[in-house]
Amino acid sequence: MSDTDPFDEIIDAETDRDPDLAVIEAGSRTLRTAGGAAPASADVPGRPQNPEVDKALRAVEADLATRWGETKLEPSVSRIAALMDVLGEPQRAYPSIHITGTNGKTSTARMIETLLGAFDLRTGRYTSPHVQSITERITLDGAPISAERFVETYDDIKAYVEMVDAQQEFRLSFFEVLTGMAYAAFADAPVDVAVVEVGMGGSWDATNVIDADVAVVTPIDLDHTDRLGGTPGEIAVEKGGIIKQDATVILAQQPVDAAQVLLKKAVEVDATVAREGLEFGVVSRTVAVGGQVLTLRGLGGEYEEIFLPLHGGYQAHNAAVALAAVEAFFGVGTQRPEPLDIDTVRKAFAAVTSPGRLEVVRRSPTVVLDAAHNPAGARATAEAVGEAFDFSRLIGVVGASADKNVRGVLEAFEPIFAEVVITQNSSHRAMDSDELAAIAVEIFGDDRVQVEPRLDDALEAAITLAEEDGEFSGGGVLVTGSVITVGETRLLLGRG
Repeated sequence: MSDTDPFDEIIDAETDRDPDLAVIEAGSRTLRTAGGAAPASADVPGRPQNPEVDKALRAVEADLATRWGETKLEPSVSRIAALMDVLGEPQRAYPSIHITGTNGKTSTARMIETLLGAFDLRTGRYTSPHVQSITERITLDGAPISAERFVETYDDIKAYVEMVDAQQEFRLSFFEVLTGMAYAAFADAPVDVAVVEVGMGGSWDATNVIDADVAVVTPIDLDHTDRLGGTPGEIAVEKGGIIKQDATVILAQQPVDAAQVLLKKAVEVDATVAREGLEFGVVSRTVAVGGQVLTLRGLGGEYEEIFLPLHGGYQAHNAAVALAAVEAFFGVGTQRPEPLDIDTVRKAFAAVTSPGRLEVVRRSPTVVLDAAHNPAGARATAEAVGEAFDFSRLIGVVGASADKNVRGVLEAFEPIFAEVVITQNSSHRAMDSDELAAIAVEIFGDDRVQVEPRLDDALEAAITLAEEDGEFSGGGVLVTGSVITVGETRLLLGRG
C-alpha cells in the first residue's frame, strides 16, 4: 500500500476529533467488498455535495468538537435549563414522547415517528448517536434536516449558547448544544409532536427538560454501570426520571427489580402505566422474507398482519412498545375506545427502517451491520442472526469502544462466529485492536482470531474468510461492536 493512501490521510485527520464526530467521511479505495451492494438507505446522509455547505458544516462540527464529548458528564440539567430559558422555552411549544432504556431506543423512536407521520402529524425526532452524519440526530417529517438547516440552527442559537457558557461553571457540552438545537428546530418548524431519545440515564440527561405526555422505557440492562448503577434496579432509578406528573408510561418487559422501581415512580407522580405482557404485547410473529409478520395486542385491541421489514424478535417487541406509545398519545384506551386504523398502522410499520441494525449492505457474500455494543444487545443480535439468515459460515468483524463490556459482547457472539477479525475504528475511544484481540483469544482460541487494525483491511480479510468454501457456500460477515464501527463500514462500502 502506498504511503499516500487516502484512508491513512482520513484517519489521521479524524483521530483527534470528538468520538461522535469521528466517523470517516470517505472510503480508502474501491474495496472489493463494495461489490454487490444492497440499496443505500435514504435516511443516512453523506457529506453535502455543495463545497460551501460542506465547509460550513465542518466549521460547526469543529466548534462542537471543542466541547465535552458525550462520555464526559456532569449530572445536572442546570446548563440546558438555562439555555432553554434564554431561548424562550422552545421545548414547551409541542407535546412530546420521551424514550429511555438500555437497548432498542432508536429503533423504537423511529417506529413511533413513522406511525405518527402516517396519521398526518408533523414529527420531530431527536436520537443519538448518529451512524454516519451528525445531521441524522435531528429529523423533521421522518428525514434528517439538511446540512444547510443544521448550520442555520446552530448559528441561530450560538450567541445564546455563549451567553449561558459565560454564566455557568462548565460550558455546555456537545450533547447539550445538540439538544438545544433540536428543541429549537422543532419549535421553528413547527412540529405537532417531538419524539425524543434520552442520551444516557434519564433524570439528569439533557433531554429531560421536557414534560412528555408519554414516557417510554425500553428494556433495561447493564450498560454505563460506572455512571448509572450496577444493577437494573439502580439503573432504573435514573431512567425513571423521565416519568412526569400525570403522564402515561409504556413499559417494555423489564427485570423484576427495574420494574419495581419504575412502577413505584409512576405511583409517586400519578402516572398511568401500560406494561408489555399485560396491557399490550406481541401475540404472534412469523419470520418472512425481508422481515417478519406480527400480530400485536395494543391498548385498543389486536392489530393483525403487520409486516415489519426488520429482523429479530427484539424488533417485534420494539414494535409493540411503539404501537402502545402512539395509542397512548392519541388517548386509545382512555379518551377513545376504538383502536387506531389498522390499514394506517400496517402502512406505517411496512415503511420502518433502522440503519445499522441488522442491516444488509452487500450480497455475495452477505455483509450485515449491527451496532450492538453491550452484552444484552449482542445476545439479541446473535439470536436474530440465527433466525433471519441461513449462514453456513459467519465471520465477525468486531471493533469496540474501550469503555464497554467487550468480553460480554464477544462471549455473546462466540457461538455464531466461525472466526472473528478484530479491528478498531478511528475514534479515540476505540479499544486498541491488540488489547481487544487478547480478550478474543481467551474466548475463541488463537486459531479463530485474526487481527487487522485497519477497518478496510479487516473487511477484506472477513470477506476472504467467508468465501473460503466457494462463492455459493452461504458464508457471511457481521460487522459489530460499535455504532462508530458500523458507520465507518457503511462509508467504506459506499453507503453515504
